[in-house]
Amino acid sequence: MGDQASYLFGPADDLPGLDELLAHAVGNTGSHMGGVYLLTPGKDALRLEVAMGLPSPIASQWSRLRLESLAPASNALRERRLIWVPGQEEMARYFPDAALVLPYSFSTAAAPIYTEPDDWGTLLLLWPSPHASDLNRHERDVIEITCRRMGVLLRRAAEAGRRVVPGERPRLLVAARGNTPDMEEALAALDYVNRLPEGCCSLDMDGRVTFITQRAADMLGGKVSELLGARPWDVLPWLRDPVFEDQYRAAALSNRVTAFTARNPRGERLAFELHSDPLGISIRVVPVPGPALQGPPGAAEPLIRPIRADTLYNLVHLAATLTRAVTVQDVVDLVSEQVMVLCDAQGMAILLAENGRLLVVGSHNYETEIIDHFDGLPLTAHTASQHVMLTGEAAFFESWDDLVARHSDAIRQPGMSAWAVLPLIASDRPIGTCVLSYARPRAFTADERATLTSLAGLVAQALERARLYDVKHQLAEALQASLLPSALPAVPRLDVAARYLPATLGMDIGGDFYDLISLDDTTAAAVIGDVQGHDMTAAALMGQVRTAIHAHATAGASPGEVLYHTNRLLIDLAPDLFTSCLYVNLDLARHTACVASAGHLPPLLCRPGEPAEIIDMPSGLLLGLDPESEYPTLELPLPPGSLLALYTDGLIEVPGVDIGEGMEALGRRLTRSAGRPLAMVAQTLIDHALDVQQRTDDIALLLLKHV
Repeated sequence: MGDQASYLFGPADDLPGLDELLAHAVGNTGSHMGGVYLLTPGKDALRLEVAMGLPSPIASQWSRLRLESLAPASNALRERRLIWVPGQEEMARYFPDAALVLPYSFSTAAAPIYTEPDDWGTLLLLWPSPHASDLNRHERDVIEITCRRMGVLLRRAAEAGRRVVPGERPRLLVAARGNTPDMEEALAALDYVNRLPEGCCSLDMDGRVTFITQRAADMLGGKVSELLGARPWDVLPWLRDPVFEDQYRAAALSNRVTAFTARNPRGERLAFELHSDPLGISIRVVPVPGPALQGPPGAAEPLIRPIRADTLYNLVHLAATLTRAVTVQDVVDLVSEQVMVLCDAQGMAILLAENGRLLVVGSHNYETEIIDHFDGLPLTAHTASQHVMLTGEAAFFESWDDLVARHSDAIRQPGMSAWAVLPLIASDRPIGTCVLSYARPRAFTADERATLTSLAGLVAQALERARLYDVKHQLAEALQASLLPSALPAVPRLDVAARYLPATLGMDIGGDFYDLISLDDTTAAAVIGDVQGHDMTAAALMGQVRTAIHAHATAGASPGEVLYHTNRLLIDLAPDLFTSCLYVNLDLARHTACVASAGHLPPLLCRPGEPAEIIDMPSGLLLGLDPESEYPTLELPLPPGSLLALYTDGLIEVPGVDIGEGMEALGRRLTRSAGRPLAMVAQTLIDHALDVQQRTDDIALLLLKHV
């Protein structure tokens, strides 16, 4: 760690709090926004605990991230490395969901907060563009030391029984002012702006008016008293076009000057300039010369108001996220995490129709007794969900009295006073309902009803895809379970972790395989291979190859002989299909490994205290090509503490990247994580493969550690 960052903090015993550490990081890296995400108690998600300079609509939108999601903050913690995204183009390439919802120019750094062996969260920083293509040494030092101090702080709190648990909503910090003017200076500044021919207005980072001149209010067609403390697009109907709020978001996030022109209710053209810093946004409003235009947009509030920009971006965000939902449970989790936040709801239940009944497939903040009552009710029952299912039209109940008036036998969830019952319509037919409940009585505006109905449509489409996937998945799992080992045998002095992911989404069937065979008390055999293809034929052949290898291994054949006999069998079974295979015989008493390869990628070996190396070894032809092919062997020393990685090409292949570079990168990742628990190492390697590429091939990974 460089000395230039050491002045940021005092001694470790006098550690600042999270807020102070975040403020230091923002102030000393030149970033204009920052936030700290913390792991939730279940360790499956990150929640934004505190943010600085981030507008609250955007902070709320990104307040919760699933740990498995494709985003800088979650990737950084999963991989325990700094994620640097220098600009909008790179964001679109590596994190398309975030780029779609935040299409602005800024740079991002996300760094993990951890202390061995615990993960705590992520530090996120944003810079205005343009930024240099990489972080400089000082910026990296500040980020590293901040994350280290945050990790120590969080660990100490946990050890003292005061673990920091992220709240439901992030705390928003305001940047400190450089100086505070006295009354005389403030009045002089006010006189100055009032004398200008243009209008002047100031917004805080939430978009609320903190100052506006009378000249600006006149041009906008509003009153100073109405505008102060409000967002302009909430007060003035003609500013409800998403363009206006989008310009505010662009100025806040990119820290760039943004400009646009618009017509006010009198038809006068106005030029707007937005200038941003961490304290807020200054707006100049200048009349554009020319005659007023008749009948301008916004002269009177339209019958159908345009959708709000924040609502628009939230819908896009949800739609993009739902495309990544695979199972019904994934969809339920996303509704709980995002739709409830977007709609400010306090309760949620999703019911799906099946065999003439409505089944509750997910809920949040509903008591078990209430769920048990509604789960499995026939579609003929007189409930709000049944009525919505039959009509296909949403129902909104603004109070308990409103609900009882229409459904006298309704059962009230304690603490809830308003409800939106939304139809889930897919393929032009209702498949269920989504019930959102609110703690207080609520008057649902036309905007809210339209937005909620749109959200329900997105959820319904995702649920239909997920239900189809779940059915296919169950079938595929049954087949795959019969082909891959259900559990690997326990071998003394050998720690093992394995992962398998098929390429074909929706079927979960592929041709990659692995196995571990216990031969006696001190020896074992490990095998990994890749059958050509990703269909049922490849999967079935994979099962036969694995069975053949197992039979020859237990019969006492050497690694070369195992591959030779399996090759002859494969040619007889399927002369048009080929298989790569790597076979390893482990002698844990002699601390050696004997390896033979049939055209497979070489293993990686990480010995204690040494970086991982790619084993340079001879290789025979693929299985299934030549009945007389020979398979030479190589013996390796395998001292206790050594980690051997066997893998298929799906783990390292990236379009446009040489496979040798992919193996070297895998070796570096293995070296960085070698000291962690083996299951965590395996998951880290798999997560990285899923994050950096569009997966078109199966992935099999087998890690073997001599302990």
